[in-house]
Amino acid sequence: MKHPIKIIFTKVSRNMTLVKNQLSQTKVNLAIDGGIFIGFLVADNPHFTGMAIHEWLGIAFGAAIIMHLLLHWQWLVAVTRRFLSNVPWQARLNYILNLFLFIDVTIIILSGLMISREALPSLGLSLASSGAWKGLHHLTANLSLALIGLHVALHWQWIANAVKRYVIQPLTGRSAMQPGLVAKLDRKEV
Repeated sequence: MKHPIKIIFTKVSRNMTLVKNQLSQTKVNLAIDGGIFIGFLVADNPHFTGMAIHEWLGIAFGAAIIMHLLLHWQWLVAVTRRFLSNVPWQARLNYILNLFLFIDVTIIILSGLMISREALPSLGLSLASSGAWKGLHHLTANLSLALIGLHVALHWQWIANAVKRYVIQPLTGRSAMQPGLVAKLDRKEV
């Protein structure tokens, strides 16, 4: 008999595959990854948003990361299986960076829940927080800035191409076949 969590994961994975097949996979990835990035930037400054929004965005960030992992599950499984054999070094580097980023984000969310002053108490939950949790939360949040910066840098070509195709071109009304847009964008990027 299959484990109940595996059954649930399989159903969620199938539903994510259906969504990906109905929309362009690149559009879905761009929308989710863009939302995650913007949510992270907003949540990263609780003095700007207030503690309640910071905490709720952190919880939503955790859900979005799970969705991101589900969307990339096939890649994750494939690289995990072949990690020590026939995998290009870029895929290995991406895998290791993503593993560190996942561990870091998991610690950020866990420590954030442990020191929650707004979100969990509003649900009737209170945990005994300590200075160690707060220190760990700040340390891993600062580390995440570097890891996310490396993650964005590693995927910059994909990001730039996807934004050009699905954001800039529809806004300007130019098609991908018009070389003028690409030339203008390339000059501005330099």
